[in-house]
Amino acid sequence: MESSFFFGLSTMAYMLAMVVYIVHIAFRKKAIGVSATGLTVFGFAAQTLALGLRWHEFYQLSGMGILRSIPLTNLYESLIFFVWCLILGYLIVEFRYKNRSFGAFVTPVAGIALLFISLSGMSTQIEPLVPALQSNWLLAHVTLSFISYSAFALAFSTGLMYLVATTEKKTEGSYIFWTVSLGIFVSVLLAMGLDFVRFRGAGLAPGSGAFIRDFLFKSSFESGSGAVRLISYIAAVAIVFLTWRYGTALKRVIESFKLQPAVLDEVTYKSIAIGFPIFTLGALVFGAIWANQAWGVYWSWDPKETWSLITWFIYAFYLHARFLRGWRGRKISMVAVMGFVAVVFTYLGVNLLLSGLHSYGSQ
Repeated sequence: MESSFFFGLSTMAYMLAMVVYIVHIAFRKKAIGVSATGLTVFGFAAQTLALGLRWHEFYQLSGMGILRSIPLTNLYESLIFFVWCLILGYLIVEFRYKNRSFGAFVTPVAGIALLFISLSGMSTQIEPLVPALQSNWLLAHVTLSFISYSAFALAFSTGLMYLVATTEKKTEGSYIFWTVSLGIFVSVLLAMGLDFVRFRGAGLAPGSGAFIRDFLFKSSFESGSGAVRLISYIAAVAIVFLTWRYGTALKRVIESFKLQPAVLDEVTYKSIAIGFPIFTLGALVFGAIWANQAWGVYWSWDPKETWSLITWFIYAFYLHARFLRGWRGRKISMVAVMGFVAVVFTYLGVNLLLSGLHSYGSQ
């Protein structure tokens, strides 16, 4: 069987697991929780097999060494690997803390990443490596980068849960922060959904690369019609307002998990404490060495490099504020959430919206 079959199998398993985790939260039945964990483990096993098969397929196609054939050479493969690392990290947290409630917040991140593959119409084909990628540093740089991204994603999930669980009043800064952030996120997803409908309506095939270039937000915020743009922004403001108005309902859901805020804060900190040195070594140090080999310069202020440095500074500030300033609770959790926003832009925004030496990542 080909790797695509097992990738599809893992995607379905993760989507089902996301639904079952939410049902488990609603009914608090042990059997439902066990089913959710079982689906997640099954999906992870299928994805692991799929990654191995794709690695072998690429090795046979490229004729290069096994290290240079790791399937992390385009946006599709990197998203798949990110999801694999995220699920692995989540399973470790679930078994360590004996609590399945985290799954309702982590599996949607995995599901959205997989959904983005379909929404964007990106190519899933195995393509020959561009010259800059034909290096053994690919394994170290890209693998460590995405391991750190997955750790930051876990910190984002638990940091957001902490903010939801500990805010008391709608006028508090932390409440406004997380409800506005969530409202904007939902608005962006809905706008991309409209773009996808238009994308398919135009009869474009997946992998054409036209979605990001020609259709992103063109059905809403960047529409050629002024009326459509106005309605889109009004709708986005309405979504943000409704999220702020009824955000306390989500707080009650989080409280029903019976998660101690101290546990959420601990998981957030440990995830960043693990991810930060890995990111520093893999993304910045190994990336600079690889850049010097490929382009003859360690640092060129390429957009990807610049945003990687911005991301590094945010998480360095998190650790500095926690250790030296004694920050705890909501202030430090907001930094964790902002850090992952920078991660997402470093990973997707730069690759898809900006040009530079790392533009091959959008393929």
